[in-house]
Amino acid sequence: MKTIKEILKKSSLLKIIGCLSIAFFVEIENGFAQQEPQYTQYMYNTMVVNPAYAGQRNVLSISGLYRSQWIGISGAPETQTFGIHSPLRNEKIGLGLTVVNDKLGPANQLYVNGNFSYTIDLNENDLKLSFGVKAGFDYLKTDWSKGKFKNPDQVYEENINQYSPSVGAGLYLHSEKWYVGLSVPSFLTTKHFRENEYAVGKERLHYYLIGGYVFDLSNNLKFKPSTFLKAVSGSPLTVDLSANFLIYDQFTVGAAYRWDDSVSGLVGFQMSKDFFIGYAYDYSTTELRHYNDGSHEVMLRYEFRKQSSYLSPRFF
Repeated sequence: MKTIKEILKKSSLLKIIGCLSIAFFVEIENGFAQQEPQYTQYMYNTMVVNPAYAGQRNVLSISGLYRSQWIGISGAPETQTFGIHSPLRNEKIGLGLTVVNDKLGPANQLYVNGNFSYTIDLNENDLKLSFGVKAGFDYLKTDWSKGKFKNPDQVYEENINQYSPSVGAGLYLHSEKWYVGLSVPSFLTTKHFRENEYAVGKERLHYYLIGGYVFDLSNNLKFKPSTFLKAVSGSPLTVDLSANFLIYDQFTVGAAYRWDDSVSGLVGFQMSKDFFIGYAYDYSTTELRHYNDGSHEVMLRYEFRKQSSYLSPRFF
């Protein structure tokens, strides 16, 4: 079967749109791995990436993210996430909930997970190690009536409505100035198939590695580079590199590069001690750039702080 890159070189725009809309299912038919939703503002969406982050903001934190990918292409990915987490009184234990809704063409996948973390002090300073686990379910639904998916591909004849359990874990090593985390979103693999088993797809283990550091360039300027690596068998390694500048502990501006995929611009504003808003724009660097107007991502975070509490924006 041709790759999307080959299709882009040889097909008309109409065919491209159709191929993108069913790309997820073409991968299922051939047994390739399905990638999880991607984020440009992963540094503000950490609990979705690693359950060990639950409670690490030291306050009750609520966040939401909306991503619309490849604007102008019918059936392109669209993702919404919601997260809420908080430490318990001893601040060693963190609890959280994440909900992710991911749409691609006729497919809609919902991820719902509870998150638990436990943190230990590694020295007398600020070095800590957090252990995290997550558990919940995924729900995959397809509706072929939303597009033109006809024979001879029997895989498109019947809709899918399938629940699958999900269990994952992560480690998060962090201090005031840096962090690194390793996680597996789900240890369970799930097969999606028709009754006649014409098409079988198996979700494979994903491995996430995330890290970042804060450099104090002056009293009012900080440099915050970070990286996010995703690995799954059957798919290329995904590498995100980001560089943000924090100005007066309120304004964030930066850029990012997703290897062999896109470049991005990021901005953020701490509107009050409780409320933060962030925005990212991705520009495709592949052949897809000729057929879309980029990707948009908006992130909101609200935190319930006590009047006397203060959390440095340097903490991720």
